[in-house]
Amino acid sequence: MVTFTVVTTGSRASSPQQTRPASLLPTLARERRMDSQSTKRVVVKFGGSSLANRERIEHAAQLVSTESRKGTKIVVVVSAIGKMTDQLISLVNHSDKSDLDDVLAMGERTSIRVFATALKGQGLESRYFDPSDPDWPIITDDEFSDANPIVDLCLQRIREHVAPLLDHHIIPVIAGFVGRSRIGRVSTIGRGGSDTTAFIIAKGVEADEVILVTDADGILTADPKIISKAKRIDKIDVRTLIGLADSGTKFIHRKALRYKDIDIPVRVINQRNEDLDADGTIIAGSISSEIEVTLATTTPIISVTIIGHGISENPEIISEISQTVQRHSTLNGLSADFDSVIFYVPQDSSDSLLGEVHDIITRHGEAMAIAVQKDLAFLKIKGVGLEDTPGMIGRMSRVLKDNCINIFGMLTLASGILIFVSWEDKEQAMTLLRKVVKESA
Repeated sequence: MVTFTVVTTGSRASSPQQTRPASLLPTLARERRMDSQSTKRVVVKFGGSSLANRERIEHAAQLVSTESRKGTKIVVVVSAIGKMTDQLISLVNHSDKSDLDDVLAMGERTSIRVFATALKGQGLESRYFDPSDPDWPIITDDEFSDANPIVDLCLQRIREHVAPLLDHHIIPVIAGFVGRSRIGRVSTIGRGGSDTTAFIIAKGVEADEVILVTDADGILTADPKIISKAKRIDKIDVRTLIGLADSGTKFIHRKALRYKDIDIPVRVINQRNEDLDADGTIIAGSISSEIEVTLATTTPIISVTIIGHGISENPEIISEISQTVQRHSTLNGLSADFDSVIFYVPQDSSDSLLGEVHDIITRHGEAMAIAVQKDLAFLKIKGVGLEDTPGMIGRMSRVLKDNCINIFGMLTLASGILIFVSWEDKEQAMTLLRKVVKESA
């Protein structure tokens, strides 16, 4: 079968880098220099591949040094060196997630020390932050191995302990991926954890930009391992990026994108560049971290089902239908399998459209007949994390069934579900679906 969907809508030893006691940081904040408001602030995250060996670590430190000497105030977030996290995973028993997190965090906890030393070699003053520090900024819940940062508390601690260092030309180096629970246990944030750390730090220090340094030229039009002619995308919106993630391209995980500030752009560059100002892919916009249930149209819609044999093997049928809809109306959604096509359009623009669609099927032997269902409501369930909530579709279907609300169609897409119900049932359906979403959060 062929199917597809289209929708338009502890304390550490003292070191030269650890020269500012926590008790002085509020004082440092009050002594902010006059030029602080006009100086660029950036958060730079180095992925594991960018720190895979001594040469890459030294090059990364040089990138920071070059940018710092321009007057830019920098916070560095680092991942574990190379494949260290994978190596640690292979060495431990996974039975206790808290114990596992304590081990896995050692990758990043090693990286901060190595990178702070590399910055010192460049003549820069830095201070690394370890989760054992009393002023560690990233505080999470206790969902070990997939912990969620408590954002308000993180921002408060970033403003108190990290931001003041920037005005004194000290470069904070912070372990990505790692957190600390309220009771003081080391936690890990899960997939996209280092990016999550970078985005939260950026909001806390009011950064002008986040720079993600990796081994790719940016976000590409396709996986270069599959498509040799893949090209860099100059700019992409977060919502589009989530669509790529759903299709298997997981450069930045959805969970991390929840924490991106709408006013802080993200730039993805290759670690081979000689300057942090290098061209790359700009990621703009933001997404809601909440799952929402909304009515996608203010007027009823209809579904039009075309049945036949082997329709999907004749793309001309689908092409002609799409072009016809474009002339007369708006395509709210389209789904197809081997023997049928279903499309959804506003009901108030369907009269002339249906006649032309009927003409199309009579010209093609694969299509046999059409069926029309009127007075439908188009409900959209949208939000990051929806695809990571097992059983959501089943719970939604069940609650509508239990309340005698028929589903006339259901489509899935990037971080979203579209459900078509009777127009007269729309209010009750939205109330029920919102309850399911709230109980699943």
